[in-house]
Amino acid sequence: MKLLVINGPNINFLGIREKSVYGAQDYQYLLDMIRKKGEESGNDITVFQSNHEGAIIDRIQEAYFDGTEGIVINPGAYTHYSYAIRDALASITVPKVEIHISDITKREEFRKVSVTAPVCDRQIYGLGLAGYLKAIDCVLDMGKKQG
Repeated sequence: MKLLVINGPNINFLGIREKSVYGAQDYQYLLDMIRKKGEESGNDITVFQSNHEGAIIDRIQEAYFDGTEGIVINPGAYTHYSYAIRDALASITVPKVEIHISDITKREEFRKVSVTAPVCDRQIYGLGLAGYLKAIDCVLDMGKKQG
């Protein structure tokens, strides 16, 4: 299965920003973890990261044309206010899982609201980087049920 993992703003600063919230592992650790998951599961997993809303929208739209069969997305702060990313996700009918490293339900009030989750099939949060692996498994399971 061809999967796309999208990471929004500041995810590339893992291991640098707010270690007490996001952990000490850096972004390369996350990339290696996802690459290994792809190899072990026999799936083609591409990771895309941008701090720019338009670039994320462009990549979601590209996924419509490039054969992507499932999306895992951590929109970062865009989770809470980007109706543009929400609309792009709504346009794609492949399985989609929103992922958050921290438990957004136990943080600031604004982080408890996701405008993107309603157009995803599932939301996973609070499991640290391991949440990405769970999200990938969820997308793979949904893809099997569709196929």
